[in-house]
Amino acid sequence: MSPAVPGDRHPEPSRRARELVRGAYDTHVHVSPDVMDRRIDDVALAHRFDAVGMAGFVLKSHYVPTAERAEVVRGIVPGVDVLGALVLNASVGGLNPVAVEIAAHQGARIVWLPTVDAVNQRESRAQAPEGSVPPMWAQVQDELRAQGIVPPAIAVLDEDGELVPALREVLALLARHDLVLATGHLSGAEIVPVVAAAAELGVRRIVVTHPEFTSQQLPVRVQQELADQGALLERCFTTPHSGKVSWELLFDHVRAVGPRHSLLSSDLGQPFNPPVEDGLALLADRLLDHGFTDDEVHTMAVTNSRAAAAPGGAP
Repeated sequence: MSPAVPGDRHPEPSRRARELVRGAYDTHVHVSPDVMDRRIDDVALAHRFDAVGMAGFVLKSHYVPTAERAEVVRGIVPGVDVLGALVLNASVGGLNPVAVEIAAHQGARIVWLPTVDAVNQRESRAQAPEGSVPPMWAQVQDELRAQGIVPPAIAVLDEDGELVPALREVLALLARHDLVLATGHLSGAEIVPVVAAAAELGVRRIVVTHPEFTSQQLPVRVQQELADQGALLERCFTTPHSGKVSWELLFDHVRAVGPRHSLLSSDLGQPFNPPVEDGLALLADRLLDHGFTDDEVHTMAVTNSRAAAAPGGAP
């Protein structure tokens, strides 16, 4: 298991769930080194993924590119496909085509649109339910703000609702390099035209980032529309586990949109949460307990994660 954290008490995944997620990628993890405390480092996590039979994971940082780190970890643990990523927040220049091109040359696999610096995230008035756990990046943002370091929020649409030119450049690069587009913390009103434009520009793999998250809360009809355009809807373990939504709401969304359009990920790495390598299996157990079949869970965890992350994968 991952290093114990004081007071650590987390459920163990079942053997059945472990087998169902064998060969999966976790396309959304937050581990050390990072700008905040994390439960485990990337090399140790790669060894844990190897031990439980998972294919690999995508290193996500809200602040720094991770492709170089991923290459180093792959060299140390060659049996696990550790993948780099880029999140287009202010720390990398926002919607910066140069950052995308360099990340592509370094072997990055996923590019997230703005998260902590998205207009929607900055302006979100959505309130997390009482007792839910706030995201760790919120403290970093508060610390920056206290120092007067507040870059402008990053807009993806202009005043007329059209994609800004920089985003079109970014999408064209994603298509050229066959990188995965993840929608970050955009709102539904932003995600719909962005996904449509990405598809028109030739982006083959599109993931709608945690549509149940507090600042997204995409209605089912919008999720269905995005699925019809070929996007995968990401179902993160931490969103219900941290109390931001109910498990029942997550399950209802999966059923309404369909397992073949859903992608399981953990979004784990926080010191107070379960071990990262347990995330997909714990999510699988929850789904199984609520009537989803083995085939449905395997599709969401393995088939779809490999479509999004594995070389040459396709939705």
